[in-house]
Amino acid sequence: MSSGNFKTEPKVLHANLKRGRLEVEVNASTVDPQALFDFAERRNPKRAFLFVSRVLGRHIPARPSLMAASFNTLAAKIPADLPGPVLVIGMAETAVGLGAGVHRALSHTRDDSVYLCSSRHPTGSELFARFEEEHSHASSHLLHLPQNAQTRAMMLNARSLVLVDDEASTGNTFINLSRALAEAGLNSIERIVTATLTDWSQDAVRKAMGNHVSSVSLLDGRYTFAEDCAAELPDMPEVGSVAQGDWALDASRDWGRMGVREHFDTLAPDLQVAPGERVLVVGTSEFVWRPFLLAERLERAGADVRFSSTSRSPIALGHCIDHALSFSDNYGLGIPNFLYNVAPGQFDRVLICSETPAAAVDLALVSALNAQVIVDEQ
Repeated sequence: MSSGNFKTEPKVLHANLKRGRLEVEVNASTVDPQALFDFAERRNPKRAFLFVSRVLGRHIPARPSLMAASFNTLAAKIPADLPGPVLVIGMAETAVGLGAGVHRALSHTRDDSVYLCSSRHPTGSELFARFEEEHSHASSHLLHLPQNAQTRAMMLNARSLVLVDDEASTGNTFINLSRALAEAGLNSIERIVTATLTDWSQDAVRKAMGNHVSSVSLLDGRYTFAEDCAAELPDMPEVGSVAQGDWALDASRDWGRMGVREHFDTLAPDLQVAPGERVLVVGTSEFVWRPFLLAERLERAGADVRFSSTSRSPIALGHCIDHALSFSDNYGLGIPNFLYNVAPGQFDRVLICSETPAAAVDLALVSALNAQVIVDEQ
C-alpha cells in the first residue's frame, strides 16, 4: 500500500439510502477510495449511514496482508517526534484490531509506547475512565487501568496520545475521550494525534481542542447527508449492554483492555493448513488481535486466508452488505451479534476464535458455517 496520495483532484461519491442521500467528497487518499471503503445503512435511528472499510476485516472479509499494509501505512503517517511515553488507544469494537496494528508498527521504531483498547466488556478490574460515542448503537466505552505496574506507569505518564478509529465523522468521540482522560487525571499529555482510515471530520478535533492536536488518515474528505425526514426510522435491536455476562472474563489473561507493550502470536500454535486452502478466521467482538495474528501466520503458510469479525453493529442488507448471519453473543449478555458478508460454503475451513469457552459460542453460527471453535488458552 503506497504512502503517497492516490488522487489529488477531489472525487465525489454518493449512496442513495432509504433515509436520504449520502454524498462524500474525497480530497486526498492514499489508495483508490473505492478500494478503501464503501457505504451501508445502519439499523439505527440516531444515524442512517455507515462507512464500511474494505481493509479492516470487520464487516467485509479481508486478506491479512492487506490489513497489515493499511496498519503500517497509517502508522507511518504518525509524527516521529512525539514525546514519549506514547499511549495508543483503539476504539471498541470496530477499531480494536486496527489500533493494535498501528501500535505494532509504531513499536518497531520506538520502545516507549503502550496500547490500550476501549471496551464494552467490563472485566471486574479497576476502571480508569468512561466516555460516550453518542451516535453509536452502543454508546458507552470503558477504559480499564492496566494491572501490570510498568504498563500502568507508562500509561499514567504518557506525554502523547494516538487515538485510533476506523473513521472520524464529526470528531466528537475523540473529543469526548480526550476530555474523559484529562478528567480521570491523565494531565501529562502534550500532543494528541488522531489516526483513522477515513477522516470526514474537517479537522474538528484540533479546532475544538487546540494546535497540540493533529490528524493522520488514509483518506481525507467531507460528507453531507440529505435526510428524508418522512422516511420511517428503523427498529434497532438492543445491543448497547455494558455489563459482565454469564461468561466472565479473566483480567489476568486479557489482551488489549489491560494494556500491552508487545505483540505475541500465541493462538493455536500447532494449527496446520494446506497450500491454497480457503480459510476464514473469525474474531469475536473485541477479541480480534490474536485471531488476526493467527490469520497472518496461516496466510504466510500458503493458505488463501480472509479475516473477519463478529459485531454487535446492526446493519441493513444492501449496498456493500450482501449477507448477514444473526446469532447470540458469546459473552452471555443475551444480545444479538452479526457476521456480515460470509455465506455458508464460501470457505473450505472456518475458524471462530473466542476468549470465552467454546460452549459460549452460539451453535447456530458454528453449524451454519461448519466451523471449528478455537479458544484462547493463553
